[in-house]
Amino acid sequence: MSEKMWAVDVEGSGKSPPEIVELAIAEMEGLTLTGRSKHWRFRPKNGISPIAARIHGIWDEDVADAPDLEDVVDDVLLWLEDKAIVGHNVKVEVDILSQVLEGWEPVAAYDTLKIARRLLPAEEKHGLEHLGSKLDLSRQAEEITGGKAHSAPFDAVLSALLLDHMLRDRSEDDRRAILTDADILGSAQGSLL
Repeated sequence: MSEKMWAVDVEGSGKSPPEIVELAIAEMEGLTLTGRSKHWRFRPKNGISPIAARIHGIWDEDVADAPDLEDVVDDVLLWLEDKAIVGHNVKVEVDILSQVLEGWEPVAAYDTLKIARRLLPAEEKHGLEHLGSKLDLSRQAEEITGGKAHSAPFDAVLSALLLDHMLRDRSEDDRRAILTDADILGSAQGSLL
């Protein structure tokens, strides 16, 4: 498995309608992070709710000078075009990115949450932060990104590390079958639940 894909995470404004305030992508080749990544922050039109800001640590003043997402849509599309994405509960990323990136649809969208539920059934929780801590992956994500949980760069990298952890010791055929099942855009979705 040597296809390139992006581990993706977004952080939102916490308001309705939801707006992206942070987007991070980390390139993977097969199951390995390549070191290539991109990180954007955006100024939402309706501000950031205090509840969301407490979770991800991004406040209105942090993005006061950031561009509107509409001003950099072409740049974002250039990075994401024609690639599969991976993320924890990746439906969130697919839904919100599809709304703001007109015509964009990833080649595939692999959900590490679905994979974790299938391959780690003994875990009492399958949230990204819990699994990162339990599997000792969070420290590595911190070293790579310099960030903490609920920042988009950290969560994107942690999703990539989690995918690698769950699939690295499996055969190529096993990996492909698991990813096919975990692709929320494919017809086999739901077979992991």
